[in-house]
Amino acid sequence: MSTEPTDKELIAQFKQASQKQAAFRLLLQRYSRKTYWHVRRIVISHDDADDVVQNTFIKVWEKLDSFREDSQFYTWLYRIATNEALAFLQKKKSNLTSSMEGFQDQLGEKLVAETYFNGNKVELLLQQAILTLPEKQRLVFNMKYYENLKYEEMEAILGTSVGALKASYHIAVKKIEEILKKSLNQ
Repeated sequence: MSTEPTDKELIAQFKQASQKQAAFRLLLQRYSRKTYWHVRRIVISHDDADDVVQNTFIKVWEKLDSFREDSQFYTWLYRIATNEALAFLQKKKSNLTSSMEGFQDQLGEKLVAETYFNGNKVELLLQQAILTLPEKQRLVFNMKYYENLKYEEMEAILGTSVGALKASYHIAVKKIEEILKKSLNQ
């Protein structure tokens, strides 16, 4: 009976030169899909998400030797992925000469054009409503609603208090409900 190594064991193996690549490959297999969808919900586009995830894992490769294990590996990874995604969006926003509303419109257009939508109107409306949220609320909503993370896990990833996260989520839910009611009543 073979059991998969824990993250802690893989990190220890990574720190040994002879096992570095094999250990990293296992971490990549374990977390690449979850990381992709986490990033995808932030940047929307498949191609952009691929780029951000690649940059995330490059940073993980470069910094894993110095990982102190004060937190769980995946919260550390998610923090890197979140920061990379937000930096990507910030760069993209600054490259646009239009307003923030124009940027949100552009994300909305990408959303409709993406192939992972199967035409489910309610899901599309939900995603469009999520795009209207401020960045922090959007992040918190996605992490809670789609990834089912606990507030304590989000606290470790985002560096924000549990109380503030709960408030952000509550406000986000209310805004989304309002937008969906308006959209569905039209």
